[in-house]
Amino acid sequence: MEPTYLEENPNFDYSSEGIQDLVKKIEDGASDASPLDFALKAYHYIRDAWPYNPYRFSLVENDWRASEICTHKSGHCLDKAILLISVLRAKNIPARLGLAKVKNHIAVEDIIEKFGNDVLVPHGYVELYLNGKWVKATPAFNKSLCEKLNVAPLDFDGTTDSLFQAYDSSGTSVFMEYLEDYGAFDHVPLAYMFDLMKDTYPPLREKNIELGIVLNLNTL
Repeated sequence: MEPTYLEENPNFDYSSEGIQDLVKKIEDGASDASPLDFALKAYHYIRDAWPYNPYRFSLVENDWRASEICTHKSGHCLDKAILLISVLRAKNIPARLGLAKVKNHIAVEDIIEKFGNDVLVPHGYVELYLNGKWVKATPAFNKSLCEKLNVAPLDFDGTTDSLFQAYDSSGTSVFMEYLEDYGAFDHVPLAYMFDLMKDTYPPLREKNIELGIVLNLNTL
């Protein structure tokens, strides 16, 4: 049977106490909100409540549970996408995980030094089904970080795709661009994601990094 992208699974464990508490925080007493209204509140809450931190990346399967991720104080794009998918499914809104390769134009020297190139893999975003169609949203970059980088926060209206900020606030400096889309998933394909990382970041192969550990990418 084809997935409807509403099912609970080990990654999107939305009946857990942590995710149910998160749903209540997002609802803020308005449990009868429309799917669109809840999706917008959930997007903005998750975008801003977890500061973006791309440097901790777990290669442990059990760490990719929404109930575990919600206990952390920060998260990368994939963490935040998993949280958003989980609360959406909890409210009967179909949602799935999108993976992509993106090129970063901010702090390029730092990325090249640590990873050997200036692309980010895998970048995670969310596809959700609202008003009869699939739309894409990226809750990765919190408002305070965007202000620091002189980039307008990425907004989402629930009707059009919201994937990245092409330029900074000046409108002249390129901020980010998508290079490749790997498709949408009903679960977190950790082994596949790790293969993408090893193909992109030479230090992972050079240091014989394997599944089952937590990476601190600052130390590579």
